[in-house]
Amino acid sequence: MAFKRLISLLTVTLSLFLTTTDASSRPLSTPPKTSVLDVVSSLQQTQTILSLDPARSSFTSTRPVSVSLSDPVFLNSSSPLSLELHSRDIFVASQHKDYKSLVLSRLERDSSRVSGIAAKIRFAVEGIDRSDLKPVDNEDTRYQTQELTTPVVSGASQGSGEYFSRIGVGTPAKEMYLVLDTGSDVNWIQCEPCSDCYQQSDPVFNPTSSSTYKSLTCSAPQCSLLETSACRSNKCLYQVSYGDGSFTVGEFATDTMSFGESGKLNDVALGCGHDNEGLFTGAAGLLGLGGGVLSITNQMKATSFSYCLVDRDSGKSSSLDFNSVQLGSGDATAPLLRNQKIDTFYYLGLSGFSVGGQKVMISDSIFAVDASGSGGVILDCGTAVTRLQTEAYNSLRDAFLRLTTNLKKGTSSISLFDTCYDFSSLSTVKVPTVTFHFTGGKSLDLPAKNYLIPVDDSGTFCFAFAPTSSSLSIIGNVQQQGTRITYDLANNRIGLSANKC
Repeated sequence: MAFKRLISLLTVTLSLFLTTTDASSRPLSTPPKTSVLDVVSSLQQTQTILSLDPARSSFTSTRPVSVSLSDPVFLNSSSPLSLELHSRDIFVASQHKDYKSLVLSRLERDSSRVSGIAAKIRFAVEGIDRSDLKPVDNEDTRYQTQELTTPVVSGASQGSGEYFSRIGVGTPAKEMYLVLDTGSDVNWIQCEPCSDCYQQSDPVFNPTSSSTYKSLTCSAPQCSLLETSACRSNKCLYQVSYGDGSFTVGEFATDTMSFGESGKLNDVALGCGHDNEGLFTGAAGLLGLGGGVLSITNQMKATSFSYCLVDRDSGKSSSLDFNSVQLGSGDATAPLLRNQKIDTFYYLGLSGFSVGGQKVMISDSIFAVDASGSGGVILDCGTAVTRLQTEAYNSLRDAFLRLTTNLKKGTSSISLFDTCYDFSSLSTVKVPTVTFHFTGGKSLDLPAKNYLIPVDDSGTFCFAFAPTSSSLSIIGNVQQQGTRITYDLANNRIGLSANKC
């Protein structure tokens, strides 16, 4: 009898050991892989981001070289096109009273954007035709009559997660800040006369001042490519709506776009918006970097583009580059996938995660695009917080919680975040690493500040992922910041290069 009890005890003990090992995905004797979060530095940024003195960035006076979109010399050029990327904070003063209100504003807008992206993909998957949505035809409106580079900045202070670059439009070029968006295709700017325009930092564009501005007719090929269009007096009208309720309506036209010293492109199709409403405050319009035919990347026939997003609370800048792929052997790469139902979004092959150096147990098919076009993982520079299908999020969060039992928990939940910590008494803290694993075997360790972010200025940090009931997952700009993201369009791959900003 004693022998049977011993066998029973050993069986229970072994069972508990196996359960514990599977739950944590780690042998108990192996210490977790950690990363250091600089709490003081992060909190210092929260205290200064709201008080930055907006400094207008000067545009080069060097005359760019003229290049036609159809010019084969440009298409075969080996010279890069580069622009600076900036935070909106450098030219628009913050209107938030404290850092927490800024964060809550960001997250509210972010949720609207994510809902909009999910709805757009759902419409495509279900075959819902939105072409019957026409721009408002109101008789009272005033509007009825080679490679390139630029700087990138963060729009954090206005409650949005966008980044901006300064572009010249028209001849002579009028310089203005445009929102960068990998989740949309149509390029547009606010135009006079304004039926309804939001506030922007630069003068509103007057199309009559440009010698290269041309209205597109209703029969123009570019007009037929719009998702929502109408015709008035044989002029093509466009309408673009966004998930947060923002929209732009106006005349579809072509004009020249200038990219600093890098060059300029003639006959770029873009919207000249006379009625524009929403949360674009500060920017003059939008530069569409999506995969659709009307995006700037397709219009210039770019073989690649890349960007590095500066820290969301930084006043520094980085760059947006076209046609300058420079992936090294040590860079993480992932397949660039396309959804046959919708060409705007860039999907990547994500196979899973590790926390503390150990793989998180999730289903192999959880990030796959199914036969209907649902599911998958997209990269989006306009979404701030990474959204994961609920099962994947729960597994990632639980793995992180198991390895942070020694850390002081903070508020139970704040907006999107259900896992928060109180680091108010710490200057630095060791936290488990979070690693992305990509299809093909490559992986990327995230810096600690890319997954533990401050939500106030008193030391509350939250795990910067969120669940979504949608089958679609989105890798947002909080997780992308500080990493050079390269879209190698010619070879259908995405590169993620740390420390190349």
